[in-house]
Amino acid sequence: QASIIVTTRPSAVRRIPAKYVGRYAEICGFSDTNLQKLYFQMRLSQPGCSGEGTREGSSAEQENLVEMLSRNLERHNQITAACFLPSYCWLVCTTLHFLYFTRTVPPTQTLTGIYTSFLRLNFSGEVLDSTDPTNISMMKYVAKTVGKLAYQGVMSRKTCFSEDDLQQCFEVEMKTESELNLLEVFRSDVFRFFLSPCVQPGKEHTFVFTIPAMQEYLAALYVVLGEKKTLAQRVGKELSEVIGRVSEDVAVVLNIISKVLPLRFLPVLFNLLKIFPRYFSRLSGKERDAIAHTMAEELFKEEDYYNDDVLDQINSSILGVEGPMRHPDEAPDDEVFELFPIFMGGILSRRNRAILEQLGCSIKNLAAFEIAKAMKKTVIRKSHKGLPPSELMDYLFFLHEFQNERFTAEAVRSLRTISLTSVKMTPLKCSVLASVMSTTCHEVEELNLTSCNLDSSSLRTLFPVLLRCKALHLQLNSLGSDACKEIRDLLLHDKCVVSSLRLANNPVGEQGAQFLAEALAGNRSLTHLSLLHTGLGDRGAEAIAQHLAHNQHLQELNLGYNSLTDTAALRVVEVAKKHQALDKVHLYFNDISEDGKRALHSLRMDQDGVRALVFLTAGTDVSDYWSHILNVVQRNLPFWDRERVRQHLTLLLQDLESSRSQTANPWRKAKFLRVESEVKKMLGKLQDGTL
Repeated sequence: QASIIVTTRPSAVRRIPAKYVGRYAEICGFSDTNLQKLYFQMRLSQPGCSGEGTREGSSAEQENLVEMLSRNLERHNQITAACFLPSYCWLVCTTLHFLYFTRTVPPTQTLTGIYTSFLRLNFSGEVLDSTDPTNISMMKYVAKTVGKLAYQGVMSRKTCFSEDDLQQCFEVEMKTESELNLLEVFRSDVFRFFLSPCVQPGKEHTFVFTIPAMQEYLAALYVVLGEKKTLAQRVGKELSEVIGRVSEDVAVVLNIISKVLPLRFLPVLFNLLKIFPRYFSRLSGKERDAIAHTMAEELFKEEDYYNDDVLDQINSSILGVEGPMRHPDEAPDDEVFELFPIFMGGILSRRNRAILEQLGCSIKNLAAFEIAKAMKKTVIRKSHKGLPPSELMDYLFFLHEFQNERFTAEAVRSLRTISLTSVKMTPLKCSVLASVMSTTCHEVEELNLTSCNLDSSSLRTLFPVLLRCKALHLQLNSLGSDACKEIRDLLLHDKCVVSSLRLANNPVGEQGAQFLAEALAGNRSLTHLSLLHTGLGDRGAEAIAQHLAHNQHLQELNLGYNSLTDTAALRVVEVAKKHQALDKVHLYFNDISEDGKRALHSLRMDQDGVRALVFLTAGTDVSDYWSHILNVVQRNLPFWDRERVRQHLTLLLQDLESSRSQTANPWRKAKFLRVESEVKKMLGKLQDGTL
């Protein structure tokens, strides 16, 4: 006897005779948003969440996450409805841990793994209806039905579903009493877990997936399990299995009969029985090619090229987007489903297949192997064309989720140039890049991490990758002295192959310059170094000059826009004149006087062995590098002090006019006028605010 029975299956309650039940109660979940917030605060404030770093810094980040999540809940959007169920609160917190507290997450942890574990947590190996002879697992039924709805939504870029949509997916193929009974149990026990009424104004009578990413996960599961079949494929598979089982038994009988009665037709019949399974195995091979093709098509959709990368999209879906709320009459953005192909890859990983096996969703090793083999013809081939930075990040994340080291190594080996410009490189993204690139040891021609929010911790994570990069772009990353210490260790490493390093528009400062100077003294690979607009000052430049004498390989050094005076500029040039390889020093936009200008003008490549790029003129001629200098100004103007740039351009214009008046050569005068015109045009646009 029992006084209380607790169940997650409402359909089971109806099987208990009413005379034995005195009272029914339904536990709904977090009906109060304050309880949701309390749960989030407790989960996100657990010790060890943030790993390394100061306690104050990690605590501030945790509080910021809770605050952003709370504000999003207060907007009464779809995530509030989702977090009505405590298990979805767990999923939200686990996803935030994955996104933000990377150092406490195991290296093999994946987003797909989180969703797969979430489903195991809720459904384990439950059967949908123990009285049904098919004994189908609950998760397998969900993949066949809800997965179909999810897939159709992904293909039609749709997240809201009407009652008609549900009937088309759930009821259109129902033909037997058993199937209708299963559907009734599903609607009673499981439906509300995955789908909930839409809370958007005007869409109250439609349904959405309770957690948006779950739609993409179930769509991926639907495809990978092979549920997306034509009628011929379904019949073929069933027939192949039946004939395969029968042929084993019949073959034994035929072998015995053929020994007693050696009839000619028996070997023919015997071979026919073998042919059927082989023929339909070819059909299944084509099906796996189709899965790989779907994955490639969805992963490299050109209309998604300029969206945020998927990790930023997930972050926004949980924490919301700061700023004014969208007007109800404003047209919504197009739906994007970039997680769909990534989940397809993640589901194929060995770890996730093992968990899905426990849920009754079996994906055989051979099937996974054949899909991966087919992916080499589609996914890797399509990745060879240039991808925008956000899409390249998605591709790297896909490889991380796939967790197939051999496949990843083959895919990464073709990436000789990697551009992630303007991708916000969170600790997770840095870990993903480092993990994926660790599958090979090939040299990378160029790695562009311009404007990626890097810090010293990011550089430590990426250290093994940076060692293998010939050209390294780290501009616009707020890299200070701590980061320069990491860069020093990088350049002094005996396996470092970095030949070109760009650190423009970073607050390197005097202390950072000291670390970089030490690196220059011991490095053997660097030939080009740009420290444009890095706040070196005279002392920083002096530190560079002091150690430059011990370097033998540097060919070009950019110290432009660093507030250098005559003394520091001339000191650098004096050292450069004695350097056996250095032949070009950029010194434009510094505080150099007329006397300093004349001293630098007197330098000759054939005599002094070095070019100092200071002005747009070279004596009574236009400098060969005038267009280069103006291009540098134009590219960096958004990050420079406009008033100071205007002053420097005015000085350059005066210098051009003065040099033009000193030459009688009409060809040279024409060249001067052309360059003056470009400078005046730039000054005009600067004044109008159009540059």
